Amino acid sequence: MAMCKIKKGDTVRVIAGKSKGTSGKVISVDRKNNKVVVEGANMITKHEKPSAKNQDGGIVHREAPFDLSNVMYEHNGKPTRVGFRIENGKKVRYAKKTGEVID
Repeated sequence: MAMCKIKKGDTVRVIAGKSKGTSGKVISVDRKNNKVVVEGANMITKHEKPSAKNQDGGIVHREAPFDLSNVMYEHNGKPTRVGFRIENGKKVRYAKKTGEVID
């Protein structure tokens, strides 16, 4: 399994699909299937039965997963690729456009 360059909590921009151009925070990352769920992007409509969690049931709008290749990390409001490098003996992510360390 390859190293995932996008993490939960990152701000990303959608670069392909029906929500192209929208930005949002990453809610979850599925590394096994290379899927990512972005807040406010790729909204779908689900018809749910009443349950203990949702007493009324009905129509619910929620985010659907994207393929990981359809999102790009956003650094200082601009999309950029992410790389890895070793600094002070630690592996860190950095924005390739600016060269700044992300975390």
